[in-house]
Amino acid sequence: MPGRMHAAARSARVPIGELAVEIHEIRYFLAVSQALNFTRAAEQCNVTQPALTRAIQKLEGELGGLLFSRERGNIHLTELGRLMQPHLEEVLARTEAAKEQAQRFLRLESAHLRLGVMCTIGPLRFVGFLNRFRTDHPGVELTMTETVPARLAGALIADDIDIAVMAQPGPLDERLRAEPLYRERFVVACSIGHPFARRNAVAMRDMDGQHYLQRINCEYRDALREQCEACGANILRSYRSEREDWIQTMVAAGMGVCFLPEFSATHPGVVTRPVTEPEVVREVALVTVAGRRWSPAVATFVQSLRRYRWPEQDGAADRLPVLSPAAD
Repeated sequence: MPGRMHAAARSARVPIGELAVEIHEIRYFLAVSQALNFTRAAEQCNVTQPALTRAIQKLEGELGGLLFSRERGNIHLTELGRLMQPHLEEVLARTEAAKEQAQRFLRLESAHLRLGVMCTIGPLRFVGFLNRFRTDHPGVELTMTETVPARLAGALIADDIDIAVMAQPGPLDERLRAEPLYRERFVVACSIGHPFARRNAVAMRDMDGQHYLQRINCEYRDALREQCEACGANILRSYRSEREDWIQTMVAAGMGVCFLPEFSATHPGVVTRPVTEPEVVREVALVTVAGRRWSPAVATFVQSLRRYRWPEQDGAADRLPVLSPAAD
């Protein structure tokens, strides 16, 4: 029966002390110890009786003694067999548990994914995708880390995260690979009573003389400042903060204006208007380590991101030129 013999030949070897025993030998031994009959044990294991007998004899040779007393019409465990039985049962149980855990991982029933997200990405833009992914793959446990692009890049290279969603005006580290996801314009945020609120758009030159509230974590802050200077707009810096909520609260209070990505969540009392002449757009990208092999969970997440249709993806922002796209 070549099929039965082939199945036994694929059995893995597991260490028992200084020995390396085949898993199928352990299975055959436990089957005989329960059935106390070589013929019935061979049928239960779906192998021929000679194959089972040879495997038991091989195991006995590796352990250094007989495991069964073979009397006419009476088979029972020897003292060595009784001593080995609980140990071999434990080995088989642990092996089967490891195989089951591996299969659950490969089926995405018990998988972990570490996602890094740039702290200036608005959650309202991204939560739709995350909700879809959770619905499609409920077994994937996702941990999100939020920080600035430079730290995300370092975490990727150090293998502290699996994937990053980020943007930056300059080129990425050569060890990283970027795939564009969507484009996002920058807008001016002001209070309801600010003169900008009565306009449909704000030209960059109109920023001249405005009290500017700087978002320290904005990866485009230097690029935006250079655009203002190129247009002859001298902005007046008053406050700087890493806290988006503090900046927006001050904007709503009429203490100044700031630039925001257009898909940012805004506080009550904050009005946004598109920036024009020139329009400034960032490209949000999926970033991974070039050449690094992906786990099933990472591969599934990447495929889902590639297929996802972002809301307003056909909008005007997607047809604008990009200011120094983040790419290889």
